[in-house]
Amino acid sequence: MKIKELLKYGSQLLNKNEIEDATLKTKMLLGYLLNIDKKDLIIYEEKEVTDEEEKTYKNHLKEILAGKPIQYIIHQQEFMRLTFYVDENVLIPQPDTEILVEETLKKIRTKISENKLMQETKELLHQEKKKTFRILDLCTGSGAIAISLSKYLENDINLKNQIKFEVYATDISEKALKVAKKNANYHRTSITFIQSNMFEKIDNFNFDVIVSNPPYIETEIIKTLSDEVKCEPYIALDGGKDGLDFYKIITEHGNQYLKKQGIILVEIGYQQKKSVMELFEKQQYLDIQCIKDLTGNDRVITAIAK
Repeated sequence: MKIKELLKYGSQLLNKNEIEDATLKTKMLLGYLLNIDKKDLIIYEEKEVTDEEEKTYKNHLKEILAGKPIQYIIHQQEFMRLTFYVDENVLIPQPDTEILVEETLKKIRTKISENKLMQETKELLHQEKKKTFRILDLCTGSGAIAISLSKYLENDINLKNQIKFEVYATDISEKALKVAKKNANYHRTSITFIQSNMFEKIDNFNFDVIVSNPPYIETEIIKTLSDEVKCEPYIALDGGKDGLDFYKIITEHGNQYLKKQGIILVEIGYQQKKSVMELFEKQQYLDIQCIKDLTGNDRVITAIAK
């Protein structure tokens, strides 16, 4: 069969079975198998594929019909305009989480400016030293948040020559950390990865920022989710009976791991604003705010350590 015939076959099959983004997924899959950018498939649409390529393509289409996310088939997901390797051991980074990264970058730049850290840095530069700014990413999974923060901060011409950024990332899963390290090596970022159940193995009590996209789905809700979501690691989805297990840990212990006036940011489910904000209030955090995503849903809670 020709490429154009396979594209038509795949698109029709997925559409018939009411698979979202059928045409896009068909192009992503075939482009991956043939090592051709999906945007360039039209150039090669008259090209004949081998019988083996056709067989593999159709087998993967069956996997998609069975609910397997295409990202786990092509082992790739775009996030913050960067490409990340993903497999069944990590959550697939989603566009909504980019709000968390963007807000973290914004808070970091504001903090550096407002607390006159830059002035302190200039004074230290005369001593051939840089001011150190430490970031902790809890429940890192694929490493997408930590790596994105590291890349964008390192590439900020107003900061990179004056601030030394140290990024730490933790996860309870050894397999997830293996994926995160693979991504960090690919993007040439220097990140300290620690296998830890939340704060258990964290010895540094002097972070400027803590950021996390923790498991936050209520246990009983998971069984009602789409087949694609249920293919993702259960441990990275389950937030306990009320979905708040990890927020309770973060808010209870975050203060002791942050510098005074340190910043904490967490992603939340769209119905969790009130509950999570109350947890921060209970632990006496300051300036607690909620940031909405591009669709208007509550997405990120930010707060300042007392």
